[in-house]
Amino acid sequence: MDDIYFSRQSGLEETRLVFLKGCGLPDRWKGRGSFTIGELGFGTGLNFLAAWQLWRETRPSGKAWLHFVSFEGFPLDREDAARALSAWPEISAFSDKLIERWPERALGVQRIVWPDDGVMLTLHTGEISETLPASRFAADAWFLDGFSPAKNPQMWDKSLWPMVQQRCSDGVSLSTFTVAGFVRRGLAEAGFYVAKVEGFGRKRERLEVSLSEAPKRAPDIYGLRAPETLPKKVRILGAGIAGACLARTFLDRGLEVEVVDAADGPAQQASGNPLALIMPRLDAGDTVQARLLIDAYLRARQFYAGRPGVTETDVLQRPKDEREAERIAKVLADPPLGLENLEAAALGQLHKRALILEPEKLIAHLLDGASTRFGETLDLSGLDPDVPTIIAAGQGARALVPWLRLTGRLGQVEFANVAVDAPPSAIASGHYALALGQTRLWGATFDAWDGTGPETSEAARAENISALEVLDPYWRQAAKAAELQSRAGVRATTPDRLPLIGAVPDEAAAREVFEGAKHGQTIETDAPLVDGLFIAGGFGSRGFTWGPWAGEILASQILREPAPATGPALEAVSPMRLILRALKRGG
Repeated sequence: MDDIYFSRQSGLEETRLVFLKGCGLPDRWKGRGSFTIGELGFGTGLNFLAAWQLWRETRPSGKAWLHFVSFEGFPLDREDAARALSAWPEISAFSDKLIERWPERALGVQRIVWPDDGVMLTLHTGEISETLPASRFAADAWFLDGFSPAKNPQMWDKSLWPMVQQRCSDGVSLSTFTVAGFVRRGLAEAGFYVAKVEGFGRKRERLEVSLSEAPKRAPDIYGLRAPETLPKKVRILGAGIAGACLARTFLDRGLEVEVVDAADGPAQQASGNPLALIMPRLDAGDTVQARLLIDAYLRARQFYAGRPGVTETDVLQRPKDEREAERIAKVLADPPLGLENLEAAALGQLHKRALILEPEKLIAHLLDGASTRFGETLDLSGLDPDVPTIIAAGQGARALVPWLRLTGRLGQVEFANVAVDAPPSAIASGHYALALGQTRLWGATFDAWDGTGPETSEAARAENISALEVLDPYWRQAAKAAELQSRAGVRATTPDRLPLIGAVPDEAAAREVFEGAKHGQTIETDAPLVDGLFIAGGFGSRGFTWGPWAGEILASQILREPAPATGPALEAVSPMRLILRALKRGG
């Protein structure tokens, strides 16, 4: 843009005057349980860090949360951000933490949480004309801080201001360094009151902006709205990876968490293999589904980093057939992730910084602090809107909510312990092979399930052994010579292979209310919901990838936080989509 990120005189002092003081902070968050700041232009993160520092100094209570939602079209690399922020050693306690978890270069939405300080960053990356309308949140304050309007006019286009207005709460305050006439006029046309005030340094004036009329809420046809009351406790049905990720997410928010499972301990079903692999599923097209798969993968990496039973590794992915070879070639021609995450390999593509997980260690850690009850039949009796119940029971959710049409797929893996320690390694090509220490694991099948068992089979073992020959890891012969063990689990899948994350609709009422959708009528009413009931399931073979993302989505919905995903992504995983789709198809 041929512009600067911050004033040469004192960027930090400019931030404190223009944005913090300009929006009435910290006075405006006094006595608040949460406060949300929206920002146009993340840049080096300096505004975020200044707000974080002020929040720590003046946090209303030990349970209060600061939500910072920012939009960036051209994200900096970690090294460049570190170099820029080194100019401000007085905020190094905050900038060091940000640099350690610096967002990846990827289109989409990334969520980073610092529970100890009650601070949450949600970063939307991409063209502002696409990312702003797709976002879901209401800000108590806005920092309008794109590059100069003369050098980056699209960030100040008047078409943005109605969208900013729709994302404002009552009593919102906005501030910016610019006093450009077309910016003032655009804000005024969108319903804002605009005032010039004394500027900073060489800039004689800046703008302080307020809203003259609160925005109206659009109909909620996908059931994305928050419950009427904020809960202090949640109840989770299922102690696999989905339930454990949910438990940790809500515990970190300061809630009491109760986990119930029919088995006699955690991770007894599909989540209980000795090892699991986290790697991205990259599509060549830039679709809602492709982006949410990347969002979920990046959230999983952020969430699992540094926890027990988590080891970083590279994954060599070889194409399993000609069709996948074409897809990989298209991905590498226009990669959705930076070279620090993805690069071409002689036989496919190399996913760097993927993860091998040890579920037993990891899930025990995630459940630490939750109240657990094992060996109890799962049911939906006694639903209490003040204590949300979240179904995270894998294929067990089908018995609880039959109309969701979950289908079970049987997955079997083989594993063995050998005498030789190995560094973490992974190969994938339809199936996968993992090595960690003395453990070797490979599979997995993905077969139709007949509703019994799950039982291991010699046919599945033969398929996995055949796949191991094709994958050809260096440890193949040693593993085959060891004492092999098999393990099978049932993965719950949906008709469209996307997960179910959100509030559970009242199916009968929804079909009646939305009957007009059969005839193409516009829907202008809220989806009827089962009060206090939510679900996180239908994860298929990617439960360890979807789990952390699902936890953030449900925590944000239940606790009225900014959404950690775009509106189209939330609609794509909403359980209500199944009813709407069936009605539109006449079913």
